Amino acid sequence: MLSFFKKAKPTIRGGVHATEHKSETSGKPIVYSFPLPAKLYIPLQQHVGKPAEPLIKVGDHVLKGQLLAYSQGAISAPVHAPTSGIIVDVSEYPAPHPSALPIRTVVLASDGQEKWQKFSPVNDPLTIDPEEISLRVGAAGIVGLGGATFPSAVKLSQGRKNKVHTLLINAGECEPYLTCDDRLMQERPEKIIDGVRIMLHGLGATQAIIALEDNKEQAFLAMQTAAQPYPNVTVMQVPTRYPMGWDRQMIRYITGKEVPAGSRSTDMGILLHNVGTAYAVHKALRTGQPLISRVVTISGSAVKNPMNVEVPIGTLISEVLDFCGVDLEKTQRLVMGGPMMGEALPHPAVPIVKGTSGILALAENEIKTGTEQACIRCGSCVSACPAGLLPLEMMSRIKNNQLDAAVGFGLKDCISCGSCSYVCPSNIPLVHYFKYASGELIARQQAQHKTEQTKRLMHDKQARLERIRLQQEEEMRQMQMEKQQRELAKAQAAEAEITS
Repeated sequence: MLSFFKKAKPTIRGGVHATEHKSETSGKPIVYSFPLPAKLYIPLQQHVGKPAEPLIKVGDHVLKGQLLAYSQGAISAPVHAPTSGIIVDVSEYPAPHPSALPIRTVVLASDGQEKWQKFSPVNDPLTIDPEEISLRVGAAGIVGLGGATFPSAVKLSQGRKNKVHTLLINAGECEPYLTCDDRLMQERPEKIIDGVRIMLHGLGATQAIIALEDNKEQAFLAMQTAAQPYPNVTVMQVPTRYPMGWDRQMIRYITGKEVPAGSRSTDMGILLHNVGTAYAVHKALRTGQPLISRVVTISGSAVKNPMNVEVPIGTLISEVLDFCGVDLEKTQRLVMGGPMMGEALPHPAVPIVKGTSGILALAENEIKTGTEQACIRCGSCVSACPAGLLPLEMMSRIKNNQLDAAVGFGLKDCISCGSCSYVCPSNIPLVHYFKYASGELIARQQAQHKTEQTKRLMHDKQARLERIRLQQEEEMRQMQMEKQQRELAKAQAAEAEITS
């Protein structure tokens, strides 16, 4: 079963040993007593792909778990009610994003009853048609809970189509502070393993590998014990080194094989899912419950009582921070996700969404400060880059507005992990340059696309006008010919009359 593993000693490329800050929450049980909010703000765009389209209208009474908005297109995910209550608005509301720009959001006023909609769970998910598993996972609105939020049903269908042989469950959780997956594995290992087996059946794959960093000993033992009855499910440890949770880094370490640039892991017969996603699949297939809540790590020096807490989707971050005792005056930066790849939020009046793995209220001593200085070309960023890129060369091109040259040095392969910025002795915010350049490239591509579309529309218009002109000329020619024929016939008739 483990023949897919490489035989030589695995190596790790790049990465950093970031200060973990995990002990504040890793030893505490998940808190399930979060008070139900009076209102929930449920965005219709919580996933990669098209936003969901609402089925409900203002004034409707909905039940917990009821479908609020259906998925659109091939890549999308539906949204469900996290509690029972009344729909009081469907409008624009600030998104949990650094821009805090408004997105379409369903506002649900709780009735406090938590009355569930009736579900029809599967008696034995391991005996149904694999396609049915994908359909039910899609109907439950499950997306990648590691932060990528790609619709899980689409990945299962693609994996089955590509005939993957290995399901890799990413339980690395390499970001500092975050421990929600760690606690989930310690407290719900049997249910996670069940979700893994359900996904294996849905994929038609032969084996599953659950990989977690070796700083999670309790979770490793719990998962090993839960997986022991199933020979096709292997639980293994990988080194604690950020960003081991990056899929390509983990695949490279486990298999010794590189996912080529421009390719996907499924091309190698491997499909990745997050450990939290496996738990959500278990709940969806065994109980019929859709994805309406998640476990979130709340941590940082400005938090009085750091914890992992399960909260309904749509809960305002401000309410969660109040529950954990945040000191807003001490908070210098509010981050959604981890400190390395998470996004800084301008304010906490935004909702928890499916991809929210953590909320960090960081104090001044937890934020890297210092004046940016000139690059000393020490090469630290090159050594730290897990993608094998040359960050200093890319930055140099970007500063001189040579974006195409930066692309030539691998800009599109950058995963914005922040390892280069973390180790830079000159305090150069390298990853900020790369994010700016990537955004600028997208803007240029969009502008070019718009220009090409305008040219195409103008060409189509000119072609249409030319067709109209030719048609009119043809009609005029036909009219002239008909007139000439009528005049000829009239002349012939007159001549015949004279002759007679």
